[in-house]
Amino acid sequence: MPKADIHPTWYPEAKVICNGEVVMTTGSTHPEIHVDVWSGNHPFYTGTQKILDTEGRVDRFMRKYGMGGAAAAGQQAEGSSSKADS
Repeated sequence: MPKADIHPTWYPEAKVICNGEVVMTTGSTHPEIHVDVWSGNHPFYTGTQKILDTEGRVDRFMRKYGMGGAAAAGQQAEGSSSKADS
């Protein structure tokens, strides 16, 4: 049995509010909870998430630093010879 007068007030029907609209109810120590994002408007959960990394980070790194295989090795050799000439 809990001690009296040491626990916060429990609200079993606390309202979760997003953009001025009640989106769900839950148990909380606050009667109202204001949130900016919830699963109903987050792109990950709604399926509208846009994938930004379409080419792949590893491929981009390999291309940027000249580690892309034989073609990159040829380009790297050309680049090092032109530096040596100057």
